[in-house]
Amino acid sequence: MNKFEHYILLLLVILLSACSSSELVENWKNPDIETFEAQKVLVIGITSNEDNRKFFERKLVSELGRNGVNGVKSIDFFEKNFTTSPKTEAEIMGLESQLIEQGFDAILLSKVVGVEDKVTVVKAYRNLDRTFNNFRDDYFDNQEIFHDQEYYEEYQIFHAESSLYCICPDKAKELIWKGSIDVTEPENTRKAVGDYVKVVIWALKAQQLLIIEEFIDEDFDL
Repeated sequence: MNKFEHYILLLLVILLSACSSSELVENWKNPDIETFEAQKVLVIGITSNEDNRKFFERKLVSELGRNGVNGVKSIDFFEKNFTTSPKTEAEIMGLESQLIEQGFDAILLSKVVGVEDKVTVVKAYRNLDRTFNNFRDDYFDNQEIFHDQEYYEEYQIFHAESSLYCICPDKAKELIWKGSIDVTEPENTRKAVGDYVKVVIWALKAQQLLIIEEFIDEDFDL
């Protein structure tokens, strides 16, 4: 990757993190794989909320389609009772065989792996840009903080994870990529899902996985 490509990726990271409720905190790619394309990808969102699952899978499949990737929602592929009870290893192996028979060669699996409570200051000091000459003025102008119950707010971070697996019949069924993503506004489902999907798509593009983009192979002086 040349200097221009590094610059573009850095710029995208800055822009993405500036306005997004989701942040990529860990990114792993199989070192033996430079690029990976798939003919047909099964998109699975693991959650107990079926409406959220439908929305997430529909959004991710739609964004993959915009980038030329043939994705299929698991909620359309699985039988209705498939997720109602735990499956054995044999049943999961049978599912992989079924996927291969139907032309799938990759699975993109997403799930929430943990939830963490945080406390943050949600109101900025009114007098942040002022300099007080004495304790009295400082205390007087800021004493409302003692009584403002909303000044500190508890919120949750959802630690989510997306993994890309190859299920190619002529290769070992292996992990291609894994990204850990923190979601900081889980109560706003549509925004959280939209931001999460943007991070996943960006990460796949950056790693040349599923979405293969040609970079200009020139050395730019920046």
